[in-house]
Amino acid sequence: MSWDPNPVPRCWSLRRASETALQSSRRAVEDQLKICGHKRDADVFELFLSKKELTEVIDLSRFKKLKYLWLHHNKLHGITFLTRNYCLTELYLNNNAIFEIEGLHYLPSLHILLLHHNELTNIDATVKELKGMLNLKILSLYQNPLCQYNLYRLYIIYHLPGVELLDRNQVTEKERRSMITIFNHKKAHIVQSIAFRGKVDASWDPKSPFKQKPAQRIPSDFAFANNVDKTVFDDPEDAVFVRSMKRSVMTFSSMNWDTVPTREERYLEEEGTEPAQMLTVTLR
Repeated sequence: MSWDPNPVPRCWSLRRASETALQSSRRAVEDQLKICGHKRDADVFELFLSKKELTEVIDLSRFKKLKYLWLHHNKLHGITFLTRNYCLTELYLNNNAIFEIEGLHYLPSLHILLLHHNELTNIDATVKELKGMLNLKILSLYQNPLCQYNLYRLYIIYHLPGVELLDRNQVTEKERRSMITIFNHKKAHIVQSIAFRGKVDASWDPKSPFKQKPAQRIPSDFAFANNVDKTVFDDPEDAVFVRSMKRSVMTFSSMNWDTVPTREERYLEEEGTEPAQMLTVTLR
């Protein structure tokens, strides 16, 4: 084994590789600006940087009005270059080597996010990063290791209720109902209690029925309006849900005149004539 009198520290090698990657990224961005004829950063609404063999990307915060960004089919490992692109609505990061998405929570306007064919393994960290994206409607995560988790799809739907298209498949109402039953035991219990006219126990949890702390209650001498002894829910959404389910049900019925036979039909007594039907409308 030969001895190198001037060894290069490993940190220097990594730093040099990172600088080279950033230079390559900078050239790719400048080339795109020339192709599109943009002279001002404020005029840039989209950047097409796919299939550039990029391992890193320079900070893109200078493009304040950037809305569409294509970075698919590269060799990216992380996302640290989108800290102030608040107008970004479509982001294509599929077919990379991304193993974490820390930094995406800075994109509140994101509507489409493609992350399939990557190396994401931590489903909890991924969901945590995406929870704040209230406008996210289309999401793809298939062909990632995290997809191997049991009930992966329902878990994503539960934590990201605004998503309408997941992994190229529409989110169905059946999936949303199943999601509530599996992951939100308290809300499922509330529905069942109201359905069977039972008393709602906000503290019930099938996972730990004996260790759950009792529901907080306001002292009986504390009254507001005409209501006393109100159950306090830890989650405001549950309180709203219970209130909506307790509203009186109003039912309106009327004759469906389209099914009533005419005088001629009654006279001819046509065979197979169905009896008149009632229309019922239920409102809560």
